[in-house]
Amino acid sequence: MASVIVTGITGQDGSYLAERLLGDGWDVHAIVREEPHRFEQEVVAGVSVHRGDLLDSESLRATIDEVEPDLIVNLAGISSVAQSWSQPELTARVTGFAVSSLLAAAWDLQERLGRPVRFVQASSSEMFGAATELPQTERTAIAPISPYGAAKAYAHHLVGVYRGRGLFAASAILYNHESPRRPETFVTRKITQEVARIKKGTSTELLLGNLDARRDWGWAPDYVDALVRIARADVADDFIVATGVDHSVRDFVAAAFAAVGISEWEHLVALDPRFARPVDAPVMLGDSSKLRSTLGWSPTRSFEQVVAAMVTHDLELLG
Repeated sequence: MASVIVTGITGQDGSYLAERLLGDGWDVHAIVREEPHRFEQEVVAGVSVHRGDLLDSESLRATIDEVEPDLIVNLAGISSVAQSWSQPELTARVTGFAVSSLLAAAWDLQERLGRPVRFVQASSSEMFGAATELPQTERTAIAPISPYGAAKAYAHHLVGVYRGRGLFAASAILYNHESPRRPETFVTRKITQEVARIKKGTSTELLLGNLDARRDWGWAPDYVDALVRIARADVADDFIVATGVDHSVRDFVAAAFAAVGISEWEHLVALDPRFARPVDAPVMLGDSSKLRSTLGWSPTRSFEQVVAAMVTHDLELLG
């Protein structure tokens, strides 16, 4: 049985990936930074949990040496752009520098065992922040405009360095992707939760920052499928994972209200400068042609279906 170590397994993508890999017959291991028993309710049943910290390279190496995985998938890190502005140093260490520890441990394990050890990094469209090219491709210049984007760019470049050294090191350049498992700190989940409350009559207003930012939003399980395909590819490479269709935050709000049958919603939304980012890329739009043609990937849900699924889930939570 092939074994895999997944970091960030308690997040949205980690949970979907664990379910997928277990279903495919993998021996799945996870690294968490607290006592493993604290995550019994958060980690998918069947996953072996190990204590480790992305800021402690020795603990990472010890787990990798113990498990001797065939594959390492790194999903961990500070994933909130807003949080990266308030904690830029921590973002650099967790989202960026920690990847060097994982790659070095993977390389050393490969050398010790004399067999391939594969590594897949969750890169981000935020690396292209200031890029004017539309849509962005794998060849688009990397020009981050946030601490998060800069940390992801550093990790992305490191993956390329180790690929050149002989490690199967691949990057999935993930564009925005959502699901009912999206944490409440993200603006998309904030929108769907508040719309559900407004529908139920427990809230009267949705406060947001920039409504004009445009993003390429997809369905999280589709993006996890892309991660699996990239991990199984014949050749390690960088692949953009995106739908190729962009929508504004305003469109997201409209789709959420439409999902609960509210067509006139403008009076229910107010702008609050507290939620505006210091700098925000105006348009993120990805060209996933390479992933589609090389690995046969394609999205399965439309933008409207993704938003509706999230709103439905939040309505169900309210009872």
